[in-house]
Amino acid sequence: MKLKYLRTLLSPQDGAAKVTCMAWSQNNAKFAVCTVDRVVLLYDEHGERRDKFSTKPIDMKYGRKSYIVKGMAFSPDSTKIAIGQTDNIIYVYKIGEDWGDKKVICNKFIQTSAVTCLQWPAEYIIVFGLAEGKVRLANTKTNKSSTIYGPESYVVSLTTNCSGKGILSGHADGTIVRYFFDDEGSGESQGKLVNHPCPPYALAWTTNSIVAAGCDRKIVAYGKEGHVLQTFDYSRDPQEHEFTTAVASPGGQSVVLGSYDRLRVFNWRPHRSIWEEAEPKEIANLYTITALAWKRDGSRLCVGTLCGGVELFDCYLRRIIYKNKFELTYVGPSQIAWQGSGGNEKYFFENENVCMIFNAGELTLVEYGNNDTLGSVRTEFMNPHLISVRINERCQRGTEDNKKLAYLIDFKTIAIVDLIGGYNIGTVSHESHVDWLELNETGHRLLFRDRKLCLHLYDIESCSKTMILNFCSYVQWVPGSDVLVAQNRNSMCVWYNIEAPETVTMFTIRGDIIGLERGGGKTEVMVMEGVTTVAYTLDEGLIEFGTAIDDGNYIRATDFLETLEMTPETEAMWKTLSKLALEARQLHIAERCFCALGQVAKARFLHETNEIADRVSREYGGEGTDFYQVRARLAMLEKNYKLAEMIFLEQNAVEEAMGMYQELHRWEECIAVAEAKGHPALEKLRRSYYQWLMDTQQEERAGELQESQGDGLAAISLYLKAGLPAKAARLVLTREELLANTELVEDITAALIKGELYERAGDLFEKIHNPQKALECYRKGNAFMKAVELARLAFPVEVVKLEEAWGDHLVQQKQLDAAINHYIEARCSIKAIEAALGARQWKKAIYILDLQDQNTASKYYPLVAQHYASLQEYEIAEELYTKGDRTKDAIDMYTQAGRWEQAHKLAMKCMRPEDVSVLYITQAQEMEKQGKYREAERLYVTVEEPDLAIIMYKKHKLYDDVIRLVGKHHPDLLSDTHLHLGKELEAEDRLQEAEYHYLKAQEWKATVNMYRASGLWEEAYRVARTQGGANAQKHVAYLWAKSLGGEAAVRLLNKLGLLEAAVDHAADNRSFEFAFELSRLALKHKTPEVHLKYAMFLEDEGKFEEAEAEFIRAGKPKEAVLMFVHNQDWEAAQRVAEAHDPDSVAEVLVGQARGALEEKDFQKAEGLLLRAQRPGLALNYYKEAGLWSDALRICKDYVPSQLEALQEEYEREATKKGARGVEGLVEQARHWEQAEEYSHAVDCYLKVRDSGNSGLAEKCWMKAAELSIKFLPPQRSMEVVLAVGPQLIGIGKHSAAAELYLNLDLVKEAIDAFIEGEEWNKAKRVAKELDPRYEDYVDEHYKEFLKNQGKVDSLVGVDVIAALDLYVEQGQWDKCIETATKQNYKILHKYVALYATHLIREGNSAQALVLYVQHGAPANPQNFNIYKRIFTDMVSSPGTNCAEAYHSWADLRDVLFNLCENLVKSSEANSPAHEEFKTMLLIAHYYATRSAAQSVKQLETVAARLSVSLLRHTQLLPVDKAFYEAGIAAKAVGWENMALIFLNRFLDLTDAIEEGTLDGLDHSDFQDTDIPFEVPLPAKQHVPEAEREEVRDWVLTVSMDQRLEQVLPRDERGAYEASLVAASTGIQALPCLITGYPILRNKIEFKRPGKAANKDNWNKFLMAIKTSHSPVCQDVLKFISQWCGGLPSTTFSFQ
Repeated sequence: MKLKYLRTLLSPQDGAAKVTCMAWSQNNAKFAVCTVDRVVLLYDEHGERRDKFSTKPIDMKYGRKSYIVKGMAFSPDSTKIAIGQTDNIIYVYKIGEDWGDKKVICNKFIQTSAVTCLQWPAEYIIVFGLAEGKVRLANTKTNKSSTIYGPESYVVSLTTNCSGKGILSGHADGTIVRYFFDDEGSGESQGKLVNHPCPPYALAWTTNSIVAAGCDRKIVAYGKEGHVLQTFDYSRDPQEHEFTTAVASPGGQSVVLGSYDRLRVFNWRPHRSIWEEAEPKEIANLYTITALAWKRDGSRLCVGTLCGGVELFDCYLRRIIYKNKFELTYVGPSQIAWQGSGGNEKYFFENENVCMIFNAGELTLVEYGNNDTLGSVRTEFMNPHLISVRINERCQRGTEDNKKLAYLIDFKTIAIVDLIGGYNIGTVSHESHVDWLELNETGHRLLFRDRKLCLHLYDIESCSKTMILNFCSYVQWVPGSDVLVAQNRNSMCVWYNIEAPETVTMFTIRGDIIGLERGGGKTEVMVMEGVTTVAYTLDEGLIEFGTAIDDGNYIRATDFLETLEMTPETEAMWKTLSKLALEARQLHIAERCFCALGQVAKARFLHETNEIADRVSREYGGEGTDFYQVRARLAMLEKNYKLAEMIFLEQNAVEEAMGMYQELHRWEECIAVAEAKGHPALEKLRRSYYQWLMDTQQEERAGELQESQGDGLAAISLYLKAGLPAKAARLVLTREELLANTELVEDITAALIKGELYERAGDLFEKIHNPQKALECYRKGNAFMKAVELARLAFPVEVVKLEEAWGDHLVQQKQLDAAINHYIEARCSIKAIEAALGARQWKKAIYILDLQDQNTASKYYPLVAQHYASLQEYEIAEELYTKGDRTKDAIDMYTQAGRWEQAHKLAMKCMRPEDVSVLYITQAQEMEKQGKYREAERLYVTVEEPDLAIIMYKKHKLYDDVIRLVGKHHPDLLSDTHLHLGKELEAEDRLQEAEYHYLKAQEWKATVNMYRASGLWEEAYRVARTQGGANAQKHVAYLWAKSLGGEAAVRLLNKLGLLEAAVDHAADNRSFEFAFELSRLALKHKTPEVHLKYAMFLEDEGKFEEAEAEFIRAGKPKEAVLMFVHNQDWEAAQRVAEAHDPDSVAEVLVGQARGALEEKDFQKAEGLLLRAQRPGLALNYYKEAGLWSDALRICKDYVPSQLEALQEEYEREATKKGARGVEGLVEQARHWEQAEEYSHAVDCYLKVRDSGNSGLAEKCWMKAAELSIKFLPPQRSMEVVLAVGPQLIGIGKHSAAAELYLNLDLVKEAIDAFIEGEEWNKAKRVAKELDPRYEDYVDEHYKEFLKNQGKVDSLVGVDVIAALDLYVEQGQWDKCIETATKQNYKILHKYVALYATHLIREGNSAQALVLYVQHGAPANPQNFNIYKRIFTDMVSSPGTNCAEAYHSWADLRDVLFNLCENLVKSSEANSPAHEEFKTMLLIAHYYATRSAAQSVKQLETVAARLSVSLLRHTQLLPVDKAFYEAGIAAKAVGWENMALIFLNRFLDLTDAIEEGTLDGLDHSDFQDTDIPFEVPLPAKQHVPEAEREEVRDWVLTVSMDQRLEQVLPRDERGAYEASLVAASTGIQALPCLITGYPILRNKIEFKRPGKAANKDNWNKFLMAIKTSHSPVCQDVLKFISQWCGGLPSTTFSFQ
């Protein structure tokens, strides 16, 4: 294998940035590289970069740099990539088939340790190794992973064999383990194979061995079972380093190993079975090779290096140019890679001898093991079933190479090619499409099948084609023979002797043939019969006969045939053997064959021949078959008499040759031999020949003999005698002397006329100048051409008649087209038209018709029109019908063609509407009779009679069409139609169809009833469940169960889960017997419930006694009692109650009492109620009746506890009746008071409610309180005061209520009354004097009052915090901050933070910054987000890149400085937040210094450098704004290189912001700089559109100019001049405080560590201050002094 450098795909970097892994896709179209930055780059097959995508970590919280990619592989279909990562996960990305397709993760497999290597050997199967030593399998179909084996040692390498069916893993302890998914019959062992001396990081599995290498600088080739084959030791080579990776070629013939600056190539030599090292490929400065990937076709090798470079090498053994068109690259001993063919080849490997390659209509064959193409042909048919190649599959006698190809030229033509000679040996043209073909193994016969399933056999040697089978569904040659097996329907057909295709053996089978199996001395045909496979055994003996024939062992074939009975198959084999034996000169075998066949003559002839051969062999020795007589006789046997003659004459055996011909009566050949040899008996032979002819009555041959000898008269006499006057006439016409013999001529003409040879007689008459008879003879002999020519000369008048007769003759001969012109010449127009029509010369007929009158032509126009109608040229046909006055036929034509619009249009043009309707309806009825319903429908609809179409469809029960038409033309009747059709279908017992229509009519109940009536309960239940809802479902289930009854009903209802519901339903529907049956069988607990419902039913029916019994059975005697009570059957009620429910006796008495009351029998009612122990009811009844005296009596006697209440009620009633109202109550109270019934008096006073006279109510309430305090117990007085107080407060008498409360020492209630009346001083005084505990209580309420009233100024003096919160709520921030300033520092900054947050939300971050400038920035963690937000808004705001923005930047800088100083003193010192704020302080300082420098012209470059330095902080800044400002600044000072790069980056960023992703950015310009790649994507554009367009125009102009090199400037470190970090050394320089650039020399250091400046920049800044006296620059210097702990000694003061 040779390696040739082609190109660099990925340029190396200056430092370590290794390519971690690479992979080629299976289809060779894609190449993937994964770099150290975890980005996958995708290249096409030509090495052009086409796409890329970033990988992702297992969890973003670990960061994007928390892992590296260790393994990568394409899926077998090349549409997915598996990525193995060290963060314990494998992702499978779907990348699609086209470039730019969206990349999505379709699988992920989380592992327990880092993935170290990965392969994808087969569909759905990913194999990978882990750091913990396991080798696992991930299945992309099930999304699950499993362990294959686990040696518990770090997996350092993983590879597969060439077929992808086995894997090898190398481990850190040197173990190499082999595992097979399928050993492909190799029998090789699995498990631990070998223990390598070092970790085998370089591991490759080739076809013949396993190659391993590692850090010991030795390459070892192991055999298939682990023994050492070869060792290549480079440990003593000082130039060699450890081997890091290895890869085997796809064909397994070569291995490449990578080390340091070197590729070592090894090639397998199969003849010597060893590895040979080719010349190594040494490349300086390549450094360590970290990855290798070999293209699947073996033509390219990619090399990845430690520095991130990827190099592409061409791989080949040798190259040739094929057909001056294709470059063939040999990538293996028998592997070819195509170049320049477009990449569209398709490969077929079905044939075990050749590979078939298709490309652009060309088929090329490559024989395995041969370095040249075998041949190529043009064909468009790529199906392997339509191509057959036979390469030396059976050895044939006398043939060393036999290579043949059969293929399709077109659908019906097969070509057969000899691939050795490269020429066509046969072409088969067939009348039908060919769908399968196959040559036999010797390539002598071709089988093919056509689309009609006809099987044909083509003999290539004889070019004969035979159809041997119809309806062929399977066909195959039996391997190793010319026996053929095929299937015809239920017959298996076997041809044991294909030489006789008519001889076939047939077997009846009951399935389909699925294959043939031959082995173990038998041949079986496998037939699939149902689900079983049955083997039919063929006659191996018959097959063996064919094998013996092919092997040339004819004696064995004869012996075999002699054991068989004579059958058609045996006879065919005897014939085959006889033919082959003759060809092989095995004459005794041939004789035996002819004897067996019963061909006695041939057997006898061969017997004589064998005797001659045996005699010669005995006399002279040698092969007797070579004797000339034997060879001549064999030629005679084959009827090759010329060959026999040649053999005889070679031996000068003239007599024998002549004797042969005489014996065969071949006198001409005998005489020719005699003439040639000058034999003396020549004349005698001629006479004998003539005499023999005469004796055998061969006058014609005798005449020819006389003619050849010049005797014309004798010849004519013999011709006439033989009845051959034509030959006599021919002879006479050639000789003038014979024409002069009138008698002879008359005899000849008479014989000619007698023999009806009129044309020849006419020629003779014309020759002797007798035109009249010549014309007659011409006419009789139909020789009209000669007759017309003669008539034109001799009889011009007869020409027209002759032309007509000629035309008639041609018509009789069916030559109608030829007759047309003759009729035209004869002016017979009608005959010409009919001939044109008969000859289908339609255009000529139209031309002739157009020349005729209307009456003549109208008869024929329709005939021509019919032709054009059949061709669907309807417009021409319509025109012709119209010319022929057959408009109706034109309408019929359009109708039959389905062109209803044209038909209707024509009909309306030519006919009345009613006639059109009649015509169309009649036509439609005809169509209907013919079963053409759609056509009939269209006719009906065309004349607007859709109802007739509906009736038609209904009559023929085409209900779908009925519905379609009704829906289209009568949508309002659609539902009724569905219902009607449903009923009809139900009547016809077409229930499924009826269901459809019922449901369409929304009549599901009819569907259910239909199925019920038919006993199809399951269907009824299904419909009810799906259409009727839960209740319908239950009802149908109930009916179903009822129809079944008994246990069956219970089982059904249990199955449906509706048993209880069915019992309830039965009871509710009064089917009590069924309900009792169900409950008895399955739900005994439901029986009482059924009895109860039955009882209620009986009650409704008036059957009270039966109902009573059922109520009692249901355990509900009370219901029976109530029933009798309701019916006022007191006696029965009493009886049932006393017997079954004693508790109901009272209710019976009460009911009876109500009846007495209704009858006004109060005494009886009272007695009953008292018996029922219900005196309360008696009391109520007396009250309702107004009998208060009786009520008071009953109350006093039976319920004395209610006497007082009853008296009060009586008083109220009396009051109402007296109309005294409130005054009555007051009067009553006074009455009680005078009677010293103070409790009653208080109650009366409290009852006073007069909304119109609050003064009276107040006096009454106060009086009640006064009386209660004076005369009633304390508890009672407390209740009264607590009742009166709220009522006084309710009418606004707070002081009165408070005084009442104070009388009973209710201090809190008194305070609450004063508070509610807003009498704060009284409330405070009461609290202070009576209970100081309530002072805070009063104060709290007072504060709340002030807050509610908004009296903040008053609230300040009471509660500052509350006042501040109120200021915040009211948005009075200035007052809030002013007031908070007077408080402590903590309170102040709480409200400062709140105000700042409010300002930021309002979008006024600048004012928030001013707030912190005024009040300082405390190091509270709660405030960090505020500071960050102010910083973010400040750096993102527009218009800040100018001198005027200095004070804003200075404020931000000062606040951040103050914050950082405070953080140093806090617990957050040196925290990540502290570091972030220090970075923000540095950025703010750069911005402030830049604004200051922009105000001084001589500091323009300082401002530009500061803009450039800010780029290293774009993780905190808007990246697009930063690059824009840096680019504009660089452009302003003339740094066009940097301006171009920065502005170009800016444009890329603007595009990325529009796309919403930074993945497409190219970072190559910023490699080896400290400008970060991973930055936040801005949510919006920070630069206006107009300025972006200006930048785009400038970049485009500069790029077109090409005078600038797009490279960042570098300093003496070799690094980018603004980068703090040198990529080559990793050393980080301090940034200059003035410019931000790295300080490389002339450093000025400040007191604070880490702060320094470049001396030149510092002096330049000081000088600018001196000359410009810029206050802002002085402020910068002042800040630096403050920040850095003072200025260096070289500075000066500005005081």
